[in-house]
Amino acid sequence: MTTPLRIGIAGLGTVGVGVVKIIRQKANLLATRAGRPIEIIAVSARSKDKDRGVSLAGYAWEDDPVKLAQRDDIDVFVELMGGSDGPAKAATEAAIAAGKDVVTANKALLAIHGQSLAQTAEKAGKIIRFEAAVAGGIPVVKTLTEGLAGNDITRILGVMNGTCNYILTRMQSAGLSYEEVFEEANQLGYLEADPNLDVGGIDAGHKLALLSAIAYGTQVDFDGVELQGIGAITIEDIHSAADMGYRIKLLGVAQMTGRGLEQRMTPCLVPETSPLGQLEGGTNMVVLEGDAVEQVVLRGPGAGEGPTASAVMGDVVDIARGIRPYSFGQPAAGLSKSKPASSAAPAPYYLRFALQDKPGALAKIASVLGEAGISIDRMRQYGHSDTDAPVLIVTHKASKADLMSAIEAMRKLDVLTGEPVALRIEDL
Repeated sequence: MTTPLRIGIAGLGTVGVGVVKIIRQKANLLATRAGRPIEIIAVSARSKDKDRGVSLAGYAWEDDPVKLAQRDDIDVFVELMGGSDGPAKAATEAAIAAGKDVVTANKALLAIHGQSLAQTAEKAGKIIRFEAAVAGGIPVVKTLTEGLAGNDITRILGVMNGTCNYILTRMQSAGLSYEEVFEEANQLGYLEADPNLDVGGIDAGHKLALLSAIAYGTQVDFDGVELQGIGAITIEDIHSAADMGYRIKLLGVAQMTGRGLEQRMTPCLVPETSPLGQLEGGTNMVVLEGDAVEQVVLRGPGAGEGPTASAVMGDVVDIARGIRPYSFGQPAAGLSKSKPASSAAPAPYYLRFALQDKPGALAKIASVLGEAGISIDRMRQYGHSDTDAPVLIVTHKASKADLMSAIEAMRKLDVLTGEPVALRIEDL
């Protein structure tokens, strides 16, 4: 048998334990598919004595992940600790300096430091693989870098955070408020330690920035991602969207335009009959559009022990086979800096207002929209309270700049009783 590929794993949480299980339980299958055995040599985590439900017998233990990364008896450093800085960054840099390839599931690390890490690795003749950092078990990185290598990517769309999709679909199916489902998700352990990483769109924004870099040959630019979370979405918005044939999703969109690279991770309305509209629960979906292939839809589990560990092992097996692609699909030194661009393409919008229940309030809102050149497609007024009247408007296509200008003018009127909600309606 040929020389084994020796790995060290830093981080023994859900994903790390999943990787250990796969290697222990499927050693023969992995050796057959990789052409050589894959062996765990050493591991590192915060606590050595914690019961993780899997035996670590036979593996060397390192308290310090940096020392693990520097060991002479490992070939691949598997970083599963998380975090954009601190031990994860230090250990990854140490691994590259020590001549190791790196496999990571750390989207935050790469969204912030991916360019510098990739350049450092390539100068050292090493690679960084990160399939598990984007959409869990869905092989979207491999699809972009390999399967669609002959395409100019025209657009990326995706639901890339399972927790947000769970909250939004649960609100609709159970008729519960955002606050109720948020607490339910927290009790089920779906939320990050900092929930804003999920519901604020940050986690999904990291993923979108990585896919954009691959698709458009640009340096990773997380700061250029327009972010808006789902905290302002009400059960009334969910019901109103459904009444008009739409579903609300935290949707990532990236496309290269004449003005620059547009990247946004924001709540949008999508047709309920579309693949994205039918996506339920914690499942992820990424839609890739190319000039030759037209449209490819990838759907699968976006997180969890098995799916994410599966993605990690896909990268490990490729390294064992001698497959060594560039981290972002082409040499990192040649990636250009993108010019961030906000969305300028006109689109219809869903608008929700809470107006004072008095004559002329709605007419003032309609007048402001008209003065901004925004025409109304549909308008509905629902049951009102003693203090305000909720109004729903769907516009014809309008530019975001015109819409924001109109909303700013509305705030200066004396008819609003709350902050307006504006959601783009995405054409799929």
